[in-house]
Amino acid sequence: MRLVHLTPLYERPGPWASVCVGVPHAGHAADGAETVEAAESGPGERELAAREICRELGRQGVDAATGRAVHEALTEWPGAAGAAGRAIYATHGEVVLDPPLTAAPGTPEIHWASLPRIAPLLDLAVQEPVCLVAYVDRTGADLELRGPLGSRPAGEAEGKDWPLYRTAAADWSERHFPMHVENSWDENTWEENASQVAAALALCQEETRADLIVLVCGDRERRAVTQRLPQPLRPLTVAAEHGGPARGPGARLPDEEIERARRAHLRRIERTELDRYRAAGAPTAEGLPALVVAAREHRIAELLVRPEGPDPCREVWVGPEPDQIAVDRGDTRYFGEERAPEPGRADDALLRSAAVNGAEVLRVHPAPGTGDRGVPAGGLGALLRRP
Repeated sequence: MRLVHLTPLYERPGPWASVCVGVPHAGHAADGAETVEAAESGPGERELAAREICRELGRQGVDAATGRAVHEALTEWPGAAGAAGRAIYATHGEVVLDPPLTAAPGTPEIHWASLPRIAPLLDLAVQEPVCLVAYVDRTGADLELRGPLGSRPAGEAEGKDWPLYRTAAADWSERHFPMHVENSWDENTWEENASQVAAALALCQEETRADLIVLVCGDRERRAVTQRLPQPLRPLTVAAEHGGPARGPGARLPDEEIERARRAHLRRIERTELDRYRAAGAPTAEGLPALVVAAREHRIAELLVRPEGPDPCREVWVGPEPDQIAVDRGDTRYFGEERAPEPGRADDALLRSAAVNGAEVLRVHPAPGTGDRGVPAGGLGALLRRP
């Protein structure tokens, strides 16, 4: 994942209030109507929770203006539909970012520190793969984008000669992709239609930057469409576990199947990147001193983080710039005299460097039954850019 969306946090000085909390989930009454759990979602309950969180920030030394900004954000009704939680980042009396979380923390994360505490987002706000779901039959395909916080139509490829190709229309549900369909369902017609569906998928993936393509169709349609996709998209394409005709009113892939496809995709990425990390001759860094040097030199291409390791919570010294990081305070002399160095967590300091310098970040897990073998010792490692 890339952390470019977090760069506003590094465009102004701290200290920072960082809060990650869960939000109430929609429930369902006995008749199936959607409700909200009143005991958790009422203004009084939110006010009590906000007071306790701000009280903890006060114990850590937050200034009054920033504490008020956090309190106001917490007592407002959470915005993003489908979010499991929210993260609030505030400094100097202003909430700078308030991103939704795809998972709720077991207990609230509450921090007042020199750097924003973004490491919890690796587990709570992972930018899970956005899936382009294609419901395919021999007459075309209906396309749907499924992300961690919901879904939306992404166009269709119909059995007609539509004049619309690439457009700037904002509403994907109104997009149609070109299909040339005859009334006779001979083999040549289906082969042509499969090519058109593949072209529609390629165009939609290019414009939406979907991470994964999920085909909902029979085996024959799946093979025909997959064979006609551009080569770079084929490794990103999987079949839903249930096949058969997929189009029509009410056709929708269950969330559980999308979640299985996402998890499998993330595991493949993690295995591939860890194989690269372990490969002989790959430029890597492991251990906090080596990573600090790599961060100073802007050489981190991909930061590997295992939050359970001992190194992420180690104290380092940081300055206002992303490359101002040192293991020992005596090494901060090159920071300059603009501002005195301050203590910070190693993971947040390295994540700041990764976000500002465009590096990828991968949250890694040991393979089952291997202990810590195969993952960075101490919990932090990096694939490096070559000099």
